[in-house]
Amino acid sequence: MPDAAYASRLDALRDWVAARHDLPADRLRLELAAGDASFRRYFRAWLADGATRILMDAPPAQEDSRPFVAIASDWRAAGLPVPTLHAQDLDAGFIELEDLGDTPMHLLLGDEDSEATLACEERALALLDVLQNRAPAAPLPAYDAPLLGRELDLFPEWCLGHFLNIDAPPGWQRHRQRLIETALAQPCVAVHRDFDAMNLMVHAKQLWLIDFQDAVSGPLTYDLISLLRGRYCRFSRPRFVAWVEAFRQRAIADGRLPERVDCDNFLHMADAMAAQRSLKVLGIFCRLTLRDAKSGYLERLPRFLDHLRDSLAPWPDYTELVDWLDNTFAPALTRALAQHARRGTPT
Repeated sequence: MPDAAYASRLDALRDWVAARHDLPADRLRLELAAGDASFRRYFRAWLADGATRILMDAPPAQEDSRPFVAIASDWRAAGLPVPTLHAQDLDAGFIELEDLGDTPMHLLLGDEDSEATLACEERALALLDVLQNRAPAAPLPAYDAPLLGRELDLFPEWCLGHFLNIDAPPGWQRHRQRLIETALAQPCVAVHRDFDAMNLMVHAKQLWLIDFQDAVSGPLTYDLISLLRGRYCRFSRPRFVAWVEAFRQRAIADGRLPERVDCDNFLHMADAMAAQRSLKVLGIFCRLTLRDAKSGYLERLPRFLDHLRDSLAPWPDYTELVDWLDNTFAPALTRALAQHARRGTPT
């Protein structure tokens, strides 16, 4: 967003909040609290009594805030830990939210095997069970074949085409279709769609959900692998398998998953879902860098290449794709990242 437009929206946001709380606009303290990969920005406001609020600035031309408001209402009614919405002006793109502090879960993570990290992951897995059992899936958009396909297509378009300038792997359309079919074969639940340590806030001794505006009704394993194969940790295969199996058993016990889905079948579902998400993320991170001029994303590509390989390598059906990753994609990615580093291009 150009500087003039940025300043204009900030002035309008300040005026809106000041009027709501009967404060002089020039006396209202606002500080940038966070930005994200979208056009949304978040500010902290201090009220006259010392209380604070988080203000979401979501320009309506780029961001539709209606899903966020609707989901927040539904999930709060279901007893889920989401921030209170104190006020909203959807025409302007302004929302006043409960302040959950400055401690996303990822700040508490250590090494993959540290007690702190394992405890955080267990807490998040427990919250995921609650989310899937309580959140209504019916009102949410369907995570259907067209959406899954559009996400997968980000990989050949942005990562392979625009960034690496290499062709799609042999059998790409076959692999693409298999990943879509495996996702659609799973039971449907409410899917946060970015159930990541960055979007789980630690506040008042519990975890809270934020950034849920893109939630959909979709595959049971999607949020599970968003957590276990996210941007911060690469867990060992035995630990990943143990977590997936424990999740399967809990899902059968509470009715989210039919008993006929055995351990190997469910693990395959989880790995295929992780592969789909890793391919999507590789494409999105390249698009954020090349189209949207966002920094800090290219440096994360090797982590998601690792996740992609970890997800595909155990399964013979994907041997051809794993060979391509090792012999074509990985060397091309290494060269491209090195070129960006030499040019001093922000990653």
